Amino acid sequence: MYLTYTNISLNMAKLTRQLLCENPIDQYIKWQQDAYEAGGHKLSSMVLATTGLDRNPSVRIVLLKEVTKAGFAFYSNYNSDKGRHIQENPNASILFYWESLERQVRVSGAVEKLTASESDDYFQSRPRGAQIGAIASPQSERIENRSELESRYRVIADKYEGVSVERPKDWGGYRLLPETFEFWQGRSDRLHDRFRYCLDGAGIWVIERLAP
Repeated sequence: MYLTYTNISLNMAKLTRQLLCENPIDQYIKWQQDAYEAGGHKLSSMVLATTGLDRNPSVRIVLLKEVTKAGFAFYSNYNSDKGRHIQENPNASILFYWESLERQVRVSGAVEKLTASESDDYFQSRPRGAQIGAIASPQSERIENRSELESRYRVIADKYEGVSVERPKDWGGYRLLPETFEFWQGRSDRLHDRFRYCLDGAGIWVIERLAP
């Protein structure tokens, strides 16, 4: 049995060079705000693609925790698959997709670790259960069953009962430092609007239109 998908373009907007912000971070923030106001986009989930030394791409959804002029911050166990990939090849891509607005944003660049103090501050802002879970879970490693994970959680919870939970040294933040952006606006008849931002040698963002 075959599944057939019909593309129904909402044709909600258009994107022109005149509508774009000169800085792609500003443009991203504008679109993110549009998505929030449109409803159904309360969490800033993004697709993160990494590649290790084996050159096999790996992709997963993570949560964007902060966006600044410097880039896009997210958190993970440093020993996870994504952490090992970033250690081996500190280049990655992220993707945001807002279906109701027919928009997507692709960003590529180098990835760096956040400072220990930045990671400490964010870790302390997390719910206590999430703090304990970050320590209890050997992320991406094989475990025997659910009971093993829950047992590890109880041991850590007992250890820190009545005291603050310390951030484990193998857990913390990353920041993707953008080098290229692509903004995609869906249009009818697949004649979509696509614009790419690239940094030139002087650190200036150059904007060009791409064919859909």
